[in-house]
Amino acid sequence: MLTVMQRVTDLHRIAFVGDYLPRKCGIATFTSDLRNAVAALGRRFECPVVAVNDRVEGYAYPPEVRFEMPEADLPLYQLAADFLNLTNVDVVCVQHEFGIFGGPAGSHLLALLRRLRTPIVTTLHTVLREPNADQGRVMQDLIRLSTRLVVMATKGESFLRDVYNAPPGKIDLIPHGIPDTSFVDPNYFKDEFDVAGRQVLLTFGLLSPNKGIEFALQALPAIVREFPNVVYVVLGQTHPNLLREQGETYRLSLERLAKDLGVQKHVVFFNRFVELEELKSFIGAADLYVTPYLNEAQITSGTLAYAFGAGKAVVSTPYWHATELLAEDRGVLVPFRDAAAIAQAVVQLLRDEPRRHAMRKNAYRLSREMVWSSVAAQYMKSFEQARLDHSFLGRRSSPIRTLDQQPDLLPELKLDHLSRLTDSTGLFQHAIFTAPHFAEGYCVDDNARALALMLRLSQLGHTFPPRRALISTYAAFVHHAFDRTRRRFRNFLGFDRRWREDVGSEDCHGRCLWALGMGVEQTDLPGIQMLSSYLFEQALPSAAAFTSPRAWALTLLGLDHYLHGLPGDRLVNQMREHLVTRMLQRYGDCAKPDWPWFEEVVSYANTKLPHALIVSGQAMNHAEALNLGLKTLRWLVTIQGSDKGYFRPIGSNGFYPYGGERAAFDQQPIEARAMVSACLVAYRATGDTAWLQDARRAFEWFLGRNELGLTLYDTTTGGCRDGLHVDRVNQNQGAESTLAFLLALADLQAVQSELSSFKAGGDTEAASTPVTAESAFKS
Repeated sequence: MLTVMQRVTDLHRIAFVGDYLPRKCGIATFTSDLRNAVAALGRRFECPVVAVNDRVEGYAYPPEVRFEMPEADLPLYQLAADFLNLTNVDVVCVQHEFGIFGGPAGSHLLALLRRLRTPIVTTLHTVLREPNADQGRVMQDLIRLSTRLVVMATKGESFLRDVYNAPPGKIDLIPHGIPDTSFVDPNYFKDEFDVAGRQVLLTFGLLSPNKGIEFALQALPAIVREFPNVVYVVLGQTHPNLLREQGETYRLSLERLAKDLGVQKHVVFFNRFVELEELKSFIGAADLYVTPYLNEAQITSGTLAYAFGAGKAVVSTPYWHATELLAEDRGVLVPFRDAAAIAQAVVQLLRDEPRRHAMRKNAYRLSREMVWSSVAAQYMKSFEQARLDHSFLGRRSSPIRTLDQQPDLLPELKLDHLSRLTDSTGLFQHAIFTAPHFAEGYCVDDNARALALMLRLSQLGHTFPPRRALISTYAAFVHHAFDRTRRRFRNFLGFDRRWREDVGSEDCHGRCLWALGMGVEQTDLPGIQMLSSYLFEQALPSAAAFTSPRAWALTLLGLDHYLHGLPGDRLVNQMREHLVTRMLQRYGDCAKPDWPWFEEVVSYANTKLPHALIVSGQAMNHAEALNLGLKTLRWLVTIQGSDKGYFRPIGSNGFYPYGGERAAFDQQPIEARAMVSACLVAYRATGDTAWLQDARRAFEWFLGRNELGLTLYDTTTGGCRDGLHVDRVNQNQGAESTLAFLLALADLQAVQSELSSFKAGGDTEAASTPVTAESAFKS
């Protein structure tokens, strides 16, 4: 038994996965501090780091960072796991926060974890009481996949048990680490900042609206009346994500508020990210620490832990971590969004020095177990227990898989050519080879598709630099195309910026509604979301009179996205019921025993019709619509398959009329893209992995598995050629074809991420369904 224990606890290489300094965020600071504290325990540990990047250029990391992965690059998560396996780490310690990993709710992380052969100890920086569907699914998989789970507050521990049914025996409660500081009088540090003789209030951390700084500012006039020498220090730069989206708007609003309140002489903003030693001096100079967060759903606060650990008297709103840490007179809690209560608490503490000093001593004494050396030792116990648990559980090592059992790697998603086709007005619709064809101008069809692509990539966690600028450009074009008098979209705009028509087609109108519905549902840009909602409301009524089944289908797809964002909209629900009824009637009027279709001809973008019925039938619990969508999609798959097993779309030179000949050419990229998308929603609706095989087969049409054996996707430009002629590929790389490829690729990336997540949930038992689904990507 002694030999077994020695083997289990003999840890030499402990790897850390998460954000890492010099990236400026709380998780990066925590990961760096924890890693360095563990490495300093003196046992000759090697502590390599796998760092997550939120920007293309990465960061100037220190030498311990051995592997970097862009947050949205799913294949690199898998390669990171291979790297950790090959370097024989004993334990992997993961820092988890939903927002720092790619994929829906950070699901890309699961692709890494399921490939690891080592014990996994996961620190949960956020534990949600009311997760959405994606967050709940990811958390359940994360719990199953982790050998041990670390939370920093008892509330997190109770949520894991009660909300997620996590096994209590695998949960470790370890407090947030803090630097080891001496218990000193604040006056010792005040000279450094030229505030000697003044009462100092401090708030620090990355600045963002959820911190509630405005309520602390609103409390200042009442505090100043009692203590004219008080100064409120707000330390920290604006959160990088907020800075990218809104610039310094929030900080400037706080500065204006201070001036409007007449307290500008009592407020100091330090707009920078300070290093630890300087931070300790700022905290040391504070008489009171103020943390006026706006809601309770904060399970961990590193800034609160730092101030508490330095023996500061704290005035805080009652978010979860503060409620626990400041109990038993270790701080003062005030209601959310209550400036008067903040002022009263601050004044009382500044008046009552004995109480303030007793509060400081209580906090400092309790916090000694929170210093990093103590926290590192507690983590070591968790690592050792994870190694022991792992050895007895016999975690299954990654099996060797033959080629047919492995998912195909997807091509790299490149936006170079799309950006090349875009100017300040919008996206040019055609290209001469790879150059924009100015003479052909623009169309709202392609700009709506491009807007949909950008929103889809945002949902998947892509953070490439031009994303926000492109979203704004394409949304502005769609807005410009809308004629408010006719309540219809125009389609074609010349290079001279003059519209070539007064009213666009019904199909282009439906396509705009599809993109705008995605804007309402998905965008993280409030301005784009509001614009999408406004245009959607203005443009939707016209769809009631449309006669084109494709326009109905595209509108239904937009309605589905819109209702995911705003499910209670009664008029939009009524429109969905109306259009589904019309599609069913149309099928009843046109279909024949040997022709299960909505029209007398199978023409272009055909799978949009069954696609719309599948998603609408699911959402409405409408079995007839769902079943008809699946039936007609299966028919399209059948008639568009070749004897050799590849996808063979209906040609545009004549299409496929009932009773007539099926056109073999020209084959268009939009058909392959539409087939990929429809088959993936059919898979989600049914769980039948045959649909995944069909989706992959259609996608491979772009990659050369087609009638001519020629590749349409250009890996050098990121563009897609315009189609297959009878004897050659059309070498022009226009917007429609390029967007068709990129949209299909984005859809496959999303389902691959889902499959990685589902498969992660089956590590302790045979996960036959997810494995089968994954292998279904092989045609």
